Amino acid sequence: METKKRIDKRKILLLLPLLIVPLLASGFHLLGGGKGDDLSGQQNVKGGINQSLPDAAFKKDQPKEKIDYYDQADKDSLNRRANSIADVAKNLGFNSQVEQPQTREINTKLEALNREINKPIEPTDYRRGTSAVHNQPSSIKSDVDRLEALMKTMQENKTEDPEMQQLNGLMQNILDIQHPERLQQKYKEQQTVSADSQFRAIPATLAESKKVVQGATVKLILQDTLRIKGVLIPKGHNLYGACKIVNQRLLLDIKQIRLGTSIIPVDLSVYSLDGMLGIDAPEAMLTDAVNSGTDQAVRDIGLMGIDQTLATQVAGAGIDAAKNLMSKKLRKVKVKIQAGRPILLRNNQLKTR
Repeated sequence: METKKRIDKRKILLLLPLLIVPLLASGFHLLGGGKGDDLSGQQNVKGGINQSLPDAAFKKDQPKEKIDYYDQADKDSLNRRANSIADVAKNLGFNSQVEQPQTREINTKLEALNREINKPIEPTDYRRGTSAVHNQPSSIKSDVDRLEALMKTMQENKTEDPEMQQLNGLMQNILDIQHPERLQQKYKEQQTVSADSQFRAIPATLAESKKVVQGATVKLILQDTLRIKGVLIPKGHNLYGACKIVNQRLLLDIKQIRLGTSIIPVDLSVYSLDGMLGIDAPEAMLTDAVNSGTDQAVRDIGLMGIDQTLATQVAGAGIDAAKNLMSKKLRKVKVKIQAGRPILLRNNQLKTR
C-alpha cells in the first residue's frame, strides 16, 4: 500500500512541471517579456537627441560675493581648528567626558570652596559677627584638609607611565603646530635671563707679562666656555681688548671676538677679583708723578747764559725739539701686568629685568 502511494506521489511530481511551465511562459509573454530590443529601438527612433538639460543642483547655498567666500573660509578654518584637537584626543583614547571618581570628587570639593569664598558677606553688628565667626563650625577647614589629603594620595600613587609621557609629548607637538604663538612664548621664556645668569661673570686670565700704555692691546685667555648671542666660545680661546688707564685702574674693554673666520660683536668688561671695574694699577700714580717732574725739569733747561748768535739759535731750536719729544715720551704712563693673573669678564648686554 505504501509503495503504491509513493509511486503516485512520484507521478504527480513529474507531471507538475508540465503544468507550471506553460503558465509561467504565458504570464511572461503577457507582461511584455521578450520584446525589450524592439521597444528600445522604437524609443531611440522616436526620441532622437535629448534637448532638455538638467538644472544645476547645489548641495548648499553658494556665496554670491567675494566677501562671502572669505567669511566661509574663516568659518571652515575655525571649525577644523575646533574639531582637530578633539578628534586627535578621541583617537588617542583621551575622553574628556569620562571623569574618574577621584577627579569628580576633587571638582566637587573645589566647587564647594568657590561657593563659600564667593558667598557675599552680610553687614551685621560687629559683636554679633565676631561671635558668629567664633561659633561657626570649621567645615571649610575640614574640606580643605580632605582635599589636601586626597591630592597627596594621588601624587603618592602616581607612577610615571612612558606611554602617557609619549602621548603627552605628541599632544604638545600638535598644539605647537596648530598654535605658533606657543612656540614664540616658549622661546621668550628660554631667552629670559635668570637672576644667576644676569650677574654671572666668566673667569679668564692675563696671557702675557708686559708693560702697557694707554690704548695698548692686552691678550686674555678664557678659563670657561662662553655662550653669547647663541654662539658657544670654547674654553682656552684667546680674547683681545684695548686698555685705558683711569684713576690707578687699568680698564679693558672687549668689543669683538674672532672665532674662526667670524667676527662676533660683544660688549665685555674686565673686573678684578675685588669686584671693581678694571685691574688695580697703583704704579700708574708714581709713574705719572715722576714723568711730570722730569717733564718740568727738561722744560726748565735754557740757554740764557749763552750769546744769542746764529749757531746758538740753531742749537736752541734743536734742544726745544728734543725737549718736546722727550716730554711726549715721558707723559705716557706705563702699567705692568703679570701673566696668569685671574680676572672676571662681565657681559654688559645682559640687562636686569
